[in-house]
Amino acid sequence: MAVTKKTLSSVGGFAVNEVTVVNELRDVKNINTFELQNSNYSDVKRKDYILKGTNTSILDLDGVGGLIPLENNTVNFITAHAIGVNDSGAGHYSVKIESVATCNSIGAVQILSSLDTVIKDSVPSGETWTITPYSATANTFSYSAVRSGTTVAIKWITHVEIVQVTWV
Repeated sequence: MAVTKKTLSSVGGFAVNEVTVVNELRDVKNINTFELQNSNYSDVKRKDYILKGTNTSILDLDGVGGLIPLENNTVNFITAHAIGVNDSGAGHYSVKIESVATCNSIGAVQILSSLDTVIKDSVPSGETWTITPYSATANTFSYSAVRSGTTVAIKWITHVEIVQVTWV
């Protein structure tokens, strides 16, 4: 029996594998990473990501350890909005993290600075929840979330925006 492969479609918008990515109203949907680049400045681009994790973990892109890629020879302005929520929804920790990181010619990542603005801290008494920038492998970036003082499940979600500038 013949099989017709349908990877791209433009009926009612634009779809990949029959999943709409641009609808008829020109809304972008169902994408993993969004990249914005001004055609006049090829050395600068912005990417948006969503990371997730539970309890004490390194937040990832895909549930199997995928981290945000950083290109060699770049300086990266990174802004994240993160929230940790316990399973009852009564405890939560919300923070905006602004960081600057470089990635050199061999992929070594250095976090130069970081500023945390706590939006809401209603972590239950006796518990500690923290989230910090993380990079332990070449050309990657993420966040390390830590919970202590409890065995209750904590769900972490971050929206990360990276403005990447190539310096070479």
